[in-house]
Amino acid sequence: MHSNTQSADPASTSSHRLAEIVGTVIGLLTLTLPLFVIAHYSSSSVQNDQKLIIYNVKADAD
Repeated sequence: MHSNTQSADPASTSSHRLAEIVGTVIGLLTLTLPLFVIAHYSSSSVQNDQKLIIYNVKADAD
């Protein structure tokens, strides 16, 4: 038996399929979770009570 031949064991193929699914889920979470966390915390930190600053400038009459 050659070492590079694939096994005919069905348990091996099902665990391989499970590993692919878990890897895909981890990859999707890695890509999307930071975006959701950034969006959540950046929108809650925005303050709507911004104060209007008025400067009084004295004009010299010549």
